[in-house]
Amino acid sequence: MSLETLEICAFIWLAIAIAVHVTMFFVTAPFGRHTSTNWGPMVNNKLGWVIMELPSLGIMVYFLFFGTYSFQSFVWILFACWIFHYLNRTFIYPFRIKATDKKMPLFIVLNAILFNCVNAGLNGYFLAELANPAVYGMDWITAPHFIVGATFFIVGLSINWKADHILINLRKPGETGYKIPKGFLFDYISSPNLFGEILEWSGFALMAWNLPALTFMVWTFANLVPRAKNHHDWYRSKFEDYPKRRKAVFPYIF
Repeated sequence: MSLETLEICAFIWLAIAIAVHVTMFFVTAPFGRHTSTNWGPMVNNKLGWVIMELPSLGIMVYFLFFGTYSFQSFVWILFACWIFHYLNRTFIYPFRIKATDKKMPLFIVLNAILFNCVNAGLNGYFLAELANPAVYGMDWITAPHFIVGATFFIVGLSINWKADHILINLRKPGETGYKIPKGFLFDYISSPNLFGEILEWSGFALMAWNLPALTFMVWTFANLVPRAKNHHDWYRSKFEDYPKRRKAVFPYIF
């Protein structure tokens, strides 16, 4: 694939992200607390997480070790960031979730697989086959956009993990149902885990400074901001004492 062809694909991918962003304010993705059996066959929640996240991990591992330019510059740092995140999302996070009989629609799993294949394919192919090694040299890792981006990525990852830890441990052994999460950034927003992920991939886009990474940042925003609003509205409808000052995903803003 030429650079020109990849850029055309990336711009089409961006346009789809914008359409999805608008749609998700009207259609709630039916998984997690919003799970619905109206979307067709259901699969085990843990298994679904593993299956749908695995392509993103596998594709980037492939491009890292078999790509033409993957080790000819410091571009391997971007691969490492991606792989580190998806090792957690694929093999650690799903098994930290407490065992329940909860399921998710197969429709969600298949859509996530499609997204991850395209997303990882665009980013992995660009970094491994099309990125100029000279661009990702010593000047790159000392550039302000890399330093700021790396800081965002690490902080966002830490926020995401901390928030997930709080949510996973909300219930004591034997308890069921939902509780209002408190402490940490939950005092300001309903979804610090999603805020952390938005910050994380915004940092990745700053570090990478290329079009495919930008598409991932836009897709992250497009998916997670409506998702956070759905969570926020759900909390407010379920709990009469839900803190009124909390925003959905961006402290003091939205």
